[in-house]
Amino acid sequence: MITVENLTTSTPESTTLRDVSFHIDAGAVFGLLGRAESGTSTLARLLGLHERPEAGAIRVDDVDTARLDVRSLRDLRERFSLLEAYPSLRGERTVAGNVATPLERLNVNGPSRRERVLRLLDLVGLARAGAQHPGELDEGQRRRVAIARALATDPAVLIVDEPTAGLDVDQAGGVLAALDRARAELGVTVVVATTDADVVRKVCDAVALFADGRLLETGTVFDLIADRDSHLARRVLPSTHGADVDGYDVVADVTLIGHATVGTTLPSAADRLGVDIDTLDGGTTRIGEVPVARYRIGLRGDNAAIALGWIGEHGGLVTPVRRPTRVTTIGGRVTREPALASVAA
Repeated sequence: MITVENLTTSTPESTTLRDVSFHIDAGAVFGLLGRAESGTSTLARLLGLHERPEAGAIRVDDVDTARLDVRSLRDLRERFSLLEAYPSLRGERTVAGNVATPLERLNVNGPSRRERVLRLLDLVGLARAGAQHPGELDEGQRRRVAIARALATDPAVLIVDEPTAGLDVDQAGGVLAALDRARAELGVTVVVATTDADVVRKVCDAVALFADGRLLETGTVFDLIADRDSHLARRVLPSTHGADVDGYDVVADVTLIGHATVGTTLPSAADRLGVDIDTLDGGTTRIGEVPVARYRIGLRGDNAAIALGWIGEHGGLVTPVRRPTRVTTIGGRVTREPALASVAA
């Protein structure tokens, strides 16, 4: 486990970090998410033990790295591999030769080196590209070669800064699949610093969100999207702010997580309680491989409030929405009913 405690740092070359604390579980894919200049790249270098913070601590398995002597810190740093944004490869060497470079520096013998390189190229989906040169690959494939090279020395922790920056959707998908396989097949803890919330949505187990060097929130991805006030939920779930809510007895935002919940909860509530439920806004997405829906729904019928409570009791995460005055015409006369302040979930 990596624990960051009250970390603060400020240099002219990097974004200031202020009193940052969070932890990363071993074997997780952990995201550092923030817009440009939010401090995530600075934090990536600190976590890679390439820089020291001004204050606070980075603990690795309860060992305070600030208290280590030079040799002990160097030995610990060998368990970490830091892949900077836009990594470069040696164009004169083959793909296999690039991956083998760290092993050559360690004087790993030829047969062991070749076996390791072949395994890593297979891991990143480039088993047949070993004899090619970097110039023959697209940018996404070159990023995967760089990931394989970063894994060559069998690190316990791989830290990657902006792994998908500048890539198209397919290329980015290949890079994220390689990182996910590194965690699944090698047991590597993967830390991803990114400005792209889709990276967190697709591969991360947990995340820390930053703005201007400050930690906004941290937790597992599913815990955070279940919080209606979460910054992460606003960035990764479909928006529900553009709907016309006139004419409904109850209006609410509902988040549904999981195959069964997404597909059945709203129709079941409508059937059981005899109400009409319309989807007014929102949509579906995936967190990893798990489907997640976020809808603004409108309910009509005498049991509308009861139906909303039933949805909440059966896996829906319900946030009631204030609705506008309902306008009706009775015998040619216009009447306005008071808006509902809220509906209990």
